[in-house]
Amino acid sequence: MTEGEMLLKGYGVTTAEFFYRMPDYKHVLNTYVWQDYDLAPDHPKLFDFIEYWQREIEGPLHSVRYTHRKLLAPGEWRHITGEFTLH
Repeated sequence: MTEGEMLLKGYGVTTAEFFYRMPDYKHVLNTYVWQDYDLAPDHPKLFDFIEYWQREIEGPLHSVRYTHRKLLAPGEWRHITGEFTLH
């Protein structure tokens, strides 16, 4: 799917900030920022990435903070059939 098709099908940008513990220093927290197009409210790509992290990455997750923004809402897109130019 192209980016435009994804936006028209309801996808939006999900940004997540992962707080995780360093593998060798469990008392130290570090952050990682992840961003992708995803569908709210289920967020399948975000949860797939969390499962991947828990399965493959050594640093255990402490917490995840995320936000989601639809870039194209139903009232923002209109089909235009003509254009008038002045001057």
